[in-house]
Amino acid sequence: NRERVADLLAAGATEAPTPRALAEGAEIVFLCVTGSPQVEAVVRGEDGLLAARRPGLVVVDCSTSEPASSAALREAAAAAGATFVDAPLARTPVEAEQGRLNVMVGAEEAAFARLEPVLRCFAENVFHVGGPGAGHTIKLLNNFIAQAVCTATAEAFAVGVKAGIDPKKLVELVSAGAVNSGLFQAMAKTLDGDLGGLRFELDNARKDIRYYTHLAEGLAVPTVVGEAVHQSLAIASALGHGRKFVPSLVEAQEQLAGATIVRR
Repeated sequence: NRERVADLLAAGATEAPTPRALAEGAEIVFLCVTGSPQVEAVVRGEDGLLAARRPGLVVVDCSTSEPASSAALREAAAAAGATFVDAPLARTPVEAEQGRLNVMVGAEEAAFARLEPVLRCFAENVFHVGGPGAGHTIKLLNNFIAQAVCTATAEAFAVGVKAGIDPKKLVELVSAGAVNSGLFQAMAKTLDGDLGGLRFELDNARKDIRYYTHLAEGLAVPTVVGEAVHQSLAIASALGHGRKFVPSLVEAQEQLAGATIVRR
């Protein structure tokens, strides 16, 4: 996507033709792509980062990735004399523009100490959450909780409308109590027609919760709520809302319940 790099090049950035060429001229490489398949292609592809065979290279994956995939990439990186660190991000595009993201880092102490000053160039809060792999695991837990809130809110709006109540009265009540959150308020904006209160693509959320349920399955932990949240996102995507933002879960509920919730 050339649009994503035009402003960087205009500001004086240097472009590398391949990941391998990038690694040959860098000490630390940050990745932020869609998910594990894209990370693996950039890291282990024919012209990927590890093909540079640069001793001491640190590869930092800021994507939301599968912990099992990250573990395999750590091993491949170590065999090539490099270090692979998981450091996924949280917050919204607003904080990203301001350099105020949250980052959760899974790394050994020495690797974290080396990276922290660089991470603070674009992150307000830097959390060292544990050893290698802990970053991606905690990110999946965080996103599961977030999507559970969004899914429950959309469903509650649909049930409330069908029951004949004004969902804005529900918002008033929740806003004054312990159930309130930024995510709830982002979903509440849909009642006034704003479907962009949470600028996170629904299909990306669906991918993240699939990674979460896969993680739990591998640990033999039942995920009754996780599976329900995943299916809610999958249904919304199947109904045509996948490329929209997460608040369009409310639009999916309108279709399922035969109700009008979003003001148009």
